[in-house]
Amino acid sequence: MSETKSKHADYTADRDLYSGLIRLHVLHHAVKEPIFGLGMIEELARHGYRVSPGSLYPLLHGLEKKGYLRSSKQRNGKSLRTVYRATPLGRKALMAANSKVRELFRELIEGE
Repeated sequence: MSETKSKHADYTADRDLYSGLIRLHVLHHAVKEPIFGLGMIEELARHGYRVSPGSLYPLLHGLEKKGYLRSSKQRNGKSLRTVYRATPLGRKALMAANSKVRELFRELIEGE
């Protein structure tokens, strides 16, 4: 098996471990600026996550249903794009997750 296929197989097998990180990553970007599906798929790919539209859009809808994101429609040339922004609840949740991620990082990386 090639190294690329092996990495993909590893990611696919461990996908459930990464789902929370992907949600936090999405929320982080939605706090900074408005986001849209394809842009987030590309951003996540830059960080090694392979997320299909069939996985990302339900994730975005789930974050919106929980009140972390709010969507609106924006015209992009001839097409209409759904854009997501973090809500105050989403900002608060990200701040709370920040301390948990730092704690986990210390344990994983620094061996504390």
